[in-house]
Amino acid sequence: MLSTQATLTLSIFFLTILFLVWRPGGLNESIPTTIGAVFIFLFGMVAPMDIYKILGVVTGASITIISTIIMSIVLESIGFFRWAAFNLATKANGSGIVLYWYIISLCFLMTMFFNNDGSILITTPIIIEIVTILNLTTNQKIPYLFSGALIATASSAPIGVSNLANLIALKIVGLDLNTYAKIMFLPSMIGLITISLLLFFHFKKDIPKNISFFPGTYIIPESVLQIKKDKPDASFFSDIKQAPFDNQPYNNYIDWQMFRISITIIVLIRVSFFTLSGLAIPIEWIAIFGAVLLIFVRWYRQGIGAYDIVKKTPWYILVFAFSMYVIIYGLHNVGFTSLLVCQLREAVASHHLNAIFIIGILLTVMSNLFNNLPSVMIGTLSLTKMDLEPHTLQVAYLANIIGSDIGSLLLPMGTLASLIWMFILKKNNIPITWCQYLKITVLIIPIGLLVSLLSLYLWTEWLY
Repeated sequence: MLSTQATLTLSIFFLTILFLVWRPGGLNESIPTTIGAVFIFLFGMVAPMDIYKILGVVTGASITIISTIIMSIVLESIGFFRWAAFNLATKANGSGIVLYWYIISLCFLMTMFFNNDGSILITTPIIIEIVTILNLTTNQKIPYLFSGALIATASSAPIGVSNLANLIALKIVGLDLNTYAKIMFLPSMIGLITISLLLFFHFKKDIPKNISFFPGTYIIPESVLQIKKDKPDASFFSDIKQAPFDNQPYNNYIDWQMFRISITIIVLIRVSFFTLSGLAIPIEWIAIFGAVLLIFVRWYRQGIGAYDIVKKTPWYILVFAFSMYVIIYGLHNVGFTSLLVCQLREAVASHHLNAIFIIGILLTVMSNLFNNLPSVMIGTLSLTKMDLEPHTLQVAYLANIIGSDIGSLLLPMGTLASLIWMFILKKNNIPITWCQYLKITVLIIPIGLLVSLLSLYLWTEWLY
């Protein structure tokens, strides 16, 4: 029989998840989690010393994610992503199938270079712009939008820095980024390729074989227009906001050197996450340096300050991550993780295949019921209490990540990125119901999950 504290904690947890998914009136994600965390603390399920521990685990990961989002905002402000949208449509050479694979590649790369939530925020408007330019029907738009969203979200699995949950869990189990990538990259890529192919064959009949793209007008970013208006020598299209995309004068609006510098900085920062981690340099320091450097370069070359950065950066992520972890730690303190440990330890410890599939499927179920961020925290805390030998702990933890990054895509509430995606579509009058979503994912995600978990087992057995 549950104790009063356990019952109260579970009630707060479920109410928090309810409001997190429901979000009445567009409620910010951090509000229900903050309220839940305050009640957990006030009722004594989490002690002041626990708060100190939580800060140590969550702060670095949250700062890293915020810094990468800031980098993406800088790139967006100089027109990079909109430029990418038109280039994708142009380079497809009239083939809807080629465009499909270009979009899949774009979504994968955006998540690898930034993170899954940031990728959704960047790529979804790009894809909407592309399918609008091409004047596609609703049925023709869905393959690009749906496949792009699933790949953007699932692509957080190959490397540890592409997902807030991954980063938090990494610190808990003491796994460094290089070891993570060495073990995880290949299995998760096999899973991603499987999902991409399954999505392609599922949507093949709706993907237009031929598309007609006539580079007409291109909306020039406001920041670029302002620069041109402010400069004395700015004479081209100073009074209008459209210019022929395929004409040479448009290129005068693009600071190509700024493009090259920005991309170089981002690539170097991303590489530094791995090359400098062995020197015990916290990755959040590297991320902050990259974000500040990009902001400085933009200010130096274009005279744009940091106002748009402050305005557009989702600072609430810091509060969201911290408060969610407080709630999960409350569940941990009242015995929920102990219950999981008691029920699963023997089976998980018995064989690596058992560990991978039990934990991977458990996290899939929990993520789709409770959202993947609290689920991956519960799973990771449970694993650390099972007294597993180091290698078993590692493979079980990585199965934990596959379940929370890939298996969580079965339902929209499984990830914050999926909910953000549906919200963006609704704002652009492309509504997708949960039923429509499930009809597709139920055919794709279970197969992708099982392939990923099996690949993880075979790869780790070969490595060790």
